[in-house]
Amino acid sequence: MTKIVVLGAGISGHTAASHLRRKLSKKHEVLVVSPNSNYQWIPSNIWVGIGRMNREDTVFPLEPLYKRKGIGFIQAKVVTFHPEGDSDEEMPFVMVEYTSGDKKGRQGKVTYDFLINATGPKLAFDMTEGLLPGTNKAYSVCTYDHAEHAWAGLKALIEKLKSSDERAKILIGTGHPKATCQGAAFEYILNVEKELVRYGVRNKVDITWLSNEYLLGDFGMDGMLLTYGKEVMKSSEMVEMVFTDRNIRWIAGAGITKVEEGKAHYENLAGEYKTEEFDFAMLIPAFSGHGFKAYDKGNKDITEKLFKGFMVVDADYTPRPYEEWTVQDWPETYQNPSYPNIFAPGIAFAPPHSISKPRKSKNGTDIFPSPPRTGMPSGITAKLVADNIIDSVKHGKISLHHKGSMGNMGAACIASAGYGAFQGNGISMTTFPIVPDYKKYSKTGGRDIQKTFGDIGLAGHWVKLSLHYAFLYKAKMKPFWWLIPE
Repeated sequence: MTKIVVLGAGISGHTAASHLRRKLSKKHEVLVVSPNSNYQWIPSNIWVGIGRMNREDTVFPLEPLYKRKGIGFIQAKVVTFHPEGDSDEEMPFVMVEYTSGDKKGRQGKVTYDFLINATGPKLAFDMTEGLLPGTNKAYSVCTYDHAEHAWAGLKALIEKLKSSDERAKILIGTGHPKATCQGAAFEYILNVEKELVRYGVRNKVDITWLSNEYLLGDFGMDGMLLTYGKEVMKSSEMVEMVFTDRNIRWIAGAGITKVEEGKAHYENLAGEYKTEEFDFAMLIPAFSGHGFKAYDKGNKDITEKLFKGFMVVDADYTPRPYEEWTVQDWPETYQNPSYPNIFAPGIAFAPPHSISKPRKSKNGTDIFPSPPRTGMPSGITAKLVADNIIDSVKHGKISLHHKGSMGNMGAACIASAGYGAFQGNGISMTTFPIVPDYKKYSKTGGRDIQKTFGDIGLAGHWVKLSLHYAFLYKAKMKPFWWLIPE
């Protein structure tokens, strides 16, 4: 009997656990450890944040589902890693702190044969002074709770504007000089703009996009050349077109350093310190590792073997100048090199370097996006890891037959703009590969122009809405769920 422990029940963790349970016999144990009792379909938090969906539309409880499917569940958060066991426990284990029930606040050991670290990121609001969601008129949509609070704040502003002749300023973007997830902020600003139109107050609001991207449409992927209809254009040109059409002002190359009541202080690449005022803001925080510690059998600190902020995997972390980075630096199996029974898919793995070109302000401050690993890459890498563990269990030895680098992996992103069957637009973008291969695709900015394209229209919006229902169906492991791709 083999015991596989999955840490985290987000897109990566839940995907891995689902495939493991479907493909392994019941004599093998699959156990999920998560501090949260619910699964949430994070992409639809955007609609919760504009009041067009309720949180109940995006979440469901994990434990009843896992019980039906034969997956163990412990509601707890990881405290420390012990990949060699200790003097009292021969098997490797993680120390956890229970977050519910009679054991709440107590700690315990969870042993494993294989470990999947799918803990994702820490939402590091504390890295930007004053950015705590719901304070200083600034909000987040990173969780369903945050999104509900954001809608409450936005709704209050809309009601105020409807009953007065006042004007307002809305600021949306990234809340830290090295934040990622620009795509979520991009989708939110389009939906907010659409709702302001629907409520008849758009003419009273100045909307500003503020981002650490050097150019619009970078999205942490160094931008892209894409086909749009019969034309070839830059993603920056496409986003500029979208913003101009909606009268959205933008500030690029800006890193927010502090948020006060209705004010965002930022530094730009020119080294200037400026302030942007707002009546409502939604700012994506920095993502960081959780600060886990690891210890060997003798209780010696071996954290550096497992973590570089996020978990160390089969990437090339050799420090080199930007010009010497290659697509081959990126991991293929997401296996920890020191402990072959530990894996880290999705956001949990430490990237070897950024994808966007690193840039510093004239004052020496890093202002550029961190690399994204959300959405499709999270699901794809989780399934890949699960398949390798399944093969390893069946063959009785470590197997790494399944491989998938973000350097040969594509991704699709659909940003909705509005809600409803006939009221929205979808801005669709696909990119291949996610990490540009400047040698293979030297003439088209590191990407295959036949697989990298953009489109705007109602059809994309329909796809986005369909994906909400399709992926919740998949997450609930309903009949033939595995036929829906990651």
